[in-house]
Amino acid sequence: MMMLLLFAAGLWAGTQNALAGGGSFITLPALIAAGLDPKLANITSTMALFPGQLTTGWAGRSLVSGAERLSFRSLAIIAFCGGIGGAFLLIATPSKVFAAMVPWLVLAATALFAWSSFGPKPKASSAPPPGWVTVITQGTIALYSGFFGGGAGIMTLASLTLARLPVRNAGGTKNVLVALSNLSAAVVFALSGAVAWREALAIGTGAMIGGYLGARALKVLPERVLKVAIVVIGVALTIGLFLRG
Repeated sequence: MMMLLLFAAGLWAGTQNALAGGGSFITLPALIAAGLDPKLANITSTMALFPGQLTTGWAGRSLVSGAERLSFRSLAIIAFCGGIGGAFLLIATPSKVFAAMVPWLVLAATALFAWSSFGPKPKASSAPPPGWVTVITQGTIALYSGFFGGGAGIMTLASLTLARLPVRNAGGTKNVLVALSNLSAAVVFALSGAVAWREALAIGTGAMIGGYLGARALKVLPERVLKVAIVVIGVALTIGLFLRG
């Protein structure tokens, strides 16, 4: 029964990731409810969701582009290396310390998602930041993506938009960069042995199907409704985690 619930959580998360992001807000509490401690749940969530993110990135590869002052190859290398660094940082973090951090991480990711979705938008006429600023920003995001991941897509999208990528191209590029960060982190996690494989398989199977369904539903479902739902889920998850702690 629990495996079916995790499959359903993966289906929902995969669909949500394809439509608007925030799928880890579904899989993290589902895995914690299944009995995993927060650190193992986060590692397993990353492992379960990255195949769906790879397929999403591949599907939108025609939109991939470099920033105005940084090539896509450079962005890809930063994303891949940052994911490795974040994964090692997570493995080295004691479970009790990470468990205490999780409510704050989810709160920050939810606030960032809400601000990015409903806050004021940057002026298109603003000058792009210097290349080194984009390098530092993307490196930090990639490190965060390997360590926790919630909201990493929103951070990447905001950074690429500020670097003067058109929104559509920024979205396609974001999907590939986040997929690369999570791929490199997943490799580290797999080699470390710190993965609940049965749970990861259940969620991952659902996520891949959900990603396909979400890509098809993207043309139909209103984006604003999805974003509101993600913020509500994030707030509820944050409250639940603080109460649980």
